Amino acid sequence: MKARQFGHILGFATAFIVAAGDRQAGENPRRRAVLNGGRLLLLGFWMSSAETQYREDIIRVCRMVYEKGWVAMNDGNLSIRLDSERILCTPTAVSKGLVEADDLIVCDMSGHRLEGRRECTSEIAMHTTIYEMRPDVRSVVHAHPPVATGFATAGRALDKALLPEVIIQLGAVPLASYGLPGTPAITDPMIPLIPHYDALLLENHGCTTYGPDVWTAFFRMEMVEHFARITLVAELLGGARPLPREEVQKLFEARSRYRVNPRACMMPGMPLVAEDVLASQD
Repeated sequence: MKARQFGHILGFATAFIVAAGDRQAGENPRRRAVLNGGRLLLLGFWMSSAETQYREDIIRVCRMVYEKGWVAMNDGNLSIRLDSERILCTPTAVSKGLVEADDLIVCDMSGHRLEGRRECTSEIAMHTTIYEMRPDVRSVVHAHPPVATGFATAGRALDKALLPEVIIQLGAVPLASYGLPGTPAITDPMIPLIPHYDALLLENHGCTTYGPDVWTAFFRMEMVEHFARITLVAELLGGARPLPREEVQKLFEARSRYRVNPRACMMPGMPLVAEDVLASQD
């Protein structure tokens, strides 16, 4: 029997055992804790060590996303590209604060489920589009951090050159126009931006970040929300004051010194520098 076929059989067996265990454990927390430990052992038996680690990483990041208040109810979705043909991702209709390793599913690059007992996230096209356009990206995080999403619902990008750390790490965070969630329309406005940026605001929706691993994608989301909070405070205090073009250029040139290599480069109006703001006021 081929290894892939054997893996599928074990996968179905795992799903059957997990479902039976769920019914027996009910709401008893001690039973569920034992059950979850057994699930991980069973999953680890038939998965590669790398995939087991990826599952653990996604679960840890899901917990952090939930605890930071970046999602509510069943919001958000995360994924890791396993190889050129398979993606490990969170399922639909499961809270990121409650999702377990055996809830995760594996789908192909068309978004069709290959392994797992739950249904695929309805926004998988967002993930596959990013993976197809960015071979360097291995993980995608989509969430609704409140302040950053507030800017997105106001139709405003986080594109002012305000903080050296943000300029070095992200360059700017542009706004992709609204597209109906769960449909191909959500990806169309993102396509021109994906090759040039590592973080996007989605109008009236949320934020998506991506990178070489799930932790980088997570920390980029954290930076976006932190930047949004600082920008909001600056505007409440009378208006954010961008750095001048010369200083921004120095920061872009300093990236090699800090050993960071984000996609965003300095372009006219991205990020907005002091001279751009003054020109718009004339």
